Amino acid sequence: MALIIVAVIVLIIIGTGLYIVPQQQAYVIERLGKYQSVSFAGLHLKIPLIDRIAQKTNLRVLQLDVRLETKTLDNVFVTVIASTQFRVDPTQVATAYYELQDPSAQLRSYMEDALRSAIPMLTLDDAFARKDDVASDVQRTVGAEMSRFGFSVVKTLITSIDPSDQVKHAMDSINAAQREKEATRERAEANRIEIETQAAAEAEKTRLQGEGQANYRREIASGIVDQIKSLQAVGMGIDDVNNVVLFNQYLDVLRSLSESRNAKTVVLPAATPGGYTDLFQQLTNAMAVNDLNVRNDTTASDNEALRNPHNTINSPAKLTIPDLPR
Repeated sequence: MALIIVAVIVLIIIGTGLYIVPQQQAYVIERLGKYQSVSFAGLHLKIPLIDRIAQKTNLRVLQLDVRLETKTLDNVFVTVIASTQFRVDPTQVATAYYELQDPSAQLRSYMEDALRSAIPMLTLDDAFARKDDVASDVQRTVGAEMSRFGFSVVKTLITSIDPSDQVKHAMDSINAAQREKEATRERAEANRIEIETQAAAEAEKTRLQGEGQANYRREIASGIVDQIKSLQAVGMGIDDVNNVVLFNQYLDVLRSLSESRNAKTVVLPAATPGGYTDLFQQLTNAMAVNDLNVRNDTTASDNEALRNPHNTINSPAKLTIPDLPR
């Protein structure tokens, strides 16, 4: 019976001396209150009642979120949210346990100090554009400090830079104004291109119309020349040929007037087409009579000036056109 009791006691003592360390953990072993060793994953044996497990340290990567309000170089207050991933260095488990009482609080302080040093050196636009550079600087600074206590900083991220609502509205207004300015410039450029295109089209249209008009007149002149040659070929004199050509043009003008959509009142000689000859003769006689009267008035004025040399004002010549027969 006594042997059984002794055996049970021995088994209990041995059982308390055996312990298993899970994966990604490390146990700090103390012997009589003094650091003894660090045990990693696996089965281990310690002296019962003398050795004890002082700390069970997690070797996984942990994350700490830091929220900080600071201002930029252009005096804009922003709220910065940074996330840092850190872990205990497996080679410095004892240092991490004995050096820092609250690693998260210590890391938070280092993060806030690094962010307050980095963000005020940048303008608001630079803070957004160089967010990764800020995170790298913070990681180097905090990592160097935490490595002295057995921790390694794996990665630091700037997850948010949030200015006030008024600043956001102002930035949106500036952006909208810049885009409207660019849109106005593009619309003006489009209008300029449209005007230039229309002007080029109008110039081309005018050129083609001019060429068409010139060709039209050239063909008319060619037709008149051919007509004159044809009339001369049948024995007509030059005066008769001119009368025929003028009369044909006269009829063409009358035809154009009659076909026009505009309302017109045209006074024509009663004896048509014979009236054309009378009208032509009357205009010729009127011009001849007017020329004779002008000459007579000029001669009379010269004689009057010779008789009265002190009279320096001559009467104006009168233009007399005989009445045309109706």
